[in-house]
Amino acid sequence: MAYQKLQVSQALEVIPSNVVSIPDPSTQIFAGVANFSVLNQLTDVGTTFLTMGIQIMSPGPAIIYNTTAGIAYYVESINSDTQLTLKGGPAGGAADNYVIYNAATLGCIPFVGGAGDIALVMAARNTNAAPTGGTAVLFKGIAAGSFLPTQVIGVAAATTATDIVALW
Repeated sequence: MAYQKLQVSQALEVIPSNVVSIPDPSTQIFAGVANFSVLNQLTDVGTTFLTMGIQIMSPGPAIIYNTTAGIAYYVESINSDTQLTLKGGPAGGAADNYVIYNAATLGCIPFVGGAGDIALVMAARNTNAAPTGGTAVLFKGIAAGSFLPTQVIGVAAATTATDIVALW
């Protein structure tokens, strides 16, 4: 009996979002602890956001994963070396861990750790195309420990499955 063998070299825990795509982990440029308690604002100390090379426009805005609160954001603007304007999620805490990625994935394979339904935004057919915000497709009744052999760029908030990991 033939079987599918999946060999991956990178993985990232996914934060479901109706707005923000899954980041490409190879584009990580910074990780730290910051204040997210003001809506649409990240304030850190001792950082140099102005010179980090954070993407605002093409190929797309940088993505911030607030790993403490489980919230994903896009970077809308760089206000200073210590402050960013964000969009995409609610306010977080006063001392939340975060990671900045400079680009969204062009496609990854989702692994579902906890059973439930998963709403996936499919990747463009042309892998050289920029990610597009298509309509999420709901996959119902996914068992725990399942790989979904699909190329996706996002996991929507309507997802009830848990412990989702993106694989490349």
